[in-house]
Amino acid sequence: MQKITYSSSMSLTPNHRLSVRELEVLKLIAEGQSNFEIAAHLYLSHSTVKTHVRAIFNKLGVDHRVQAAVAALRQGLI
Repeated sequence: MQKITYSSSMSLTPNHRLSVRELEVLKLIAEGQSNFEIAAHLYLSHSTVKTHVRAIFNKLGVDHRVQAAVAALRQGLI
């Protein structure tokens, strides 16, 4: 499977199609940060973070934050 490398030095397989911003949010999720903390860290609105989190869950096929973090670690996304 072909790898795509992003400028943030993160790589992922094309089937995930996570944006660079979604990867940033995913990393912060895996660190245990809340949506409010992620919003403050990335200078985004809470609503925007919720949208990114929902998109991450859909793309990874998971239902909650712990599953997303585990999937990201197992697949080498973060």
